[in-house]
Amino acid sequence: MSVGIDAASPVESGTARIQWAARGMPVLRSISERLAASGTLAGLRVGVGLVLEPKTANLALALRDAGAEVSVYCPGRSTDQATADALRRAGLQVFAEGDADDARDLELAREYLGTSPQIILDDGASIIRLAHREFPEVVDGLLGAAEETTSGVRPLHAMHGDGALRVPVISVNDAKSKYLFDNVYGTGQSCVMTLLDVTNLQLAGRVVVVVGYGWVGKGVAKHAAAFGARVLVTELDPIKALQAVHDGHRVLSLAEAAPEAEVVFAATGIAGAVTFAHVERMPDDVILATAGGGDFELPMSELGALGTAATVRPGVTAYTMPSGRSVLVISEGDCLNCTDGEGNPIEVMDLSLSLQALAAEQIAVEARDWPPGIYPISAELEAAVAITRLQHEGASLEPLTPQLEAAMRSW
Repeated sequence: MSVGIDAASPVESGTARIQWAARGMPVLRSISERLAASGTLAGLRVGVGLVLEPKTANLALALRDAGAEVSVYCPGRSTDQATADALRRAGLQVFAEGDADDARDLELAREYLGTSPQIILDDGASIIRLAHREFPEVVDGLLGAAEETTSGVRPLHAMHGDGALRVPVISVNDAKSKYLFDNVYGTGQSCVMTLLDVTNLQLAGRVVVVVGYGWVGKGVAKHAAAFGARVLVTELDPIKALQAVHDGHRVLSLAEAAPEAEVVFAATGIAGAVTFAHVERMPDDVILATAGGGDFELPMSELGALGTAATVRPGVTAYTMPSGRSVLVISEGDCLNCTDGEGNPIEVMDLSLSLQALAAEQIAVEARDWPPGIYPISAELEAAVAITRLQHEGASLEPLTPQLEAAMRSW
C-alpha cells in the first residue's frame, strides 16, 4: 500500500519531491545518461554549491550517476531540509543544515572544501572566494568552476581584473539559455508568486517598484504587471531604462519612486542598491523584497539596528522606523524565492542545471589547459540544450537549406 506524501517521513517526502522534479527535467536526464556512458566525470570530485531543493538535488544525483564523487553545500536559509536528508540517504556528502546560522554555515562551507573538490559549481561565488581566501591547497587542485548567478559573476570579474582569480570559471549565468529563461521567466515568476504566497496579498492596483531592469528585473516587472500591478522601474543604465519605457513602465530614480512605492523588489545583485534614506521616504507598510540576489541589496544592518524587528507572519518581519511607519521585509532580505519559496519552475531549471552539468563536462575535458579567467559555455553545448528541450516539447526547427545558407552569406 502506497503512503501519501503528507504521511511520509521528511526523508521520504524529500525523495518524493526530488522524483517529482525529475519528471520535468528531460534535458538533465539525457545529459546524465550521456555522461555516464562516456565516463568523462568518472572519479572526479565535484562540489555542488547551489540552492538546495529538489531540482538542484537532481543535478547532484545526475553527476553521481555519471560517476562523479559529489559533495553538496548550501547555506541554511536556502536549504530545504527534507531534500538534504534525502540526498544523505542516497549516499551523497551533504554540508547543509536548514537551521544553520551564519557561523555554522561558514563551518559547513569549510568542511565542504575539505573534500578537495576538483570542480565547483557555485552560486554567488561564495565558495570560490572562500577557497581563494582560506584554502590555497584546494585552489591548487581545482580544474575549474562554474558560476550560476549575476551576483557571483560580478565579483569574479573583479577578482580576475585584480589578478586574484587563480582558476578558470565558466559563467553559466551568461548563457542565453540561462538568462533569457531562468532569470526572466523563472525568477520573475517565482519571486512574484512567493511574495503573493508569503503575504496573502494581491498586487492588482499596487505600485510595485522594480530596482534594476536587467534580466531578473525584466521578469519581475513582467509578472507583477500581469497581476495588475502598476510598475515603476529604477535603473542606472540609459538603454535598459529606455527598454523599460518601451515595455510600458514608468522610469524614475529610486528617490523619486520611493514615496509611491507599495512593494519594492531589489533586482540588481549590487550591494546598497536600496539605502536607508530611500526607505525613509517610503509609505507606511511598504514591502521590501530581494529578487535573485541577497540581503546586501537592502539596508538590513540599519533596519536591524533600530531594534524594532517583529515577526508579523512567517517570512514577514516588520521594522518600526523612527517616524513610526512600518517597513515589512520579506525573508529577512534574502532572495525570497529561494528562502520562502521552492525556487524557479522545474522546466526552467532543467535548462540552467543542464548547463551546469555541461559546464562540469567542459571543465573536465578542456579546462586543464585554460589560464585563469571567465569563460563562456560552449555555444555548441548550449544549442544542444535548447534543441533537446524543443524536441521534448514537440517542436522542430526550420531546416537550413543550401539556398537559405547562401542568402544569409551573400552581400
